[in-house]
Amino acid sequence: MITTEDPGKCNVPKEALTRRRTLLAGAALGGAALLSGCAAGPGREEGDAEHSAAAERLRERSARDSTALLARYDATLAAHPALAPHLRPLRAEVARHTEAFRPGRATPAPSGRAAAGPARRAAAPSVPADERTARTVLADAERALADTRTAALATAPPELARLLASVAAAGAAHAYLLTGSGA
Repeated sequence: MITTEDPGKCNVPKEALTRRRTLLAGAALGGAALLSGCAAGPGREEGDAEHSAAAERLRERSARDSTALLARYDATLAAHPALAPHLRPLRAEVARHTEAFRPGRATPAPSGRAAAGPARRAAAPSVPADERTARTVLADAERALADTRTAALATAPPELARLLASVAAAGAAHAYLLTGSGA
């Protein structure tokens, strides 16, 4: 690991800057894939792999996972209102991810309050009293979900795989931002 040797600067590994740039570039590319890869192409047939029962189950599971993550953001915002400037943009992205997996449904409440609906009836997730720990718990949830989505790429049809990859990259970026110096 290479560190800066200037005594006036903290010894930050250069690898961390490379990791940050890589992560942010991946999130940007993932966002581009999300925007460009989700439209139906010409010549698609209703019976193709994108609309198979397995693909629909994966979409539904992904939507439920995003909804659960959204509930975690809502609970954290309710417990720690001071974190709102940092968490609201990330929460808004998670809400968009939820909708990307559920086309045609209403957008989750952007205010940080829990919306009514079957997925919201479960008890709110517990939130640590310490803000830093609460951010770490959110980061862990983002990271775990990103890992789950990455693993699902192997069996997902192409269009859904692009969406999963994009959302997984965004989740990894969220995890970094929640635990990095920017949070």
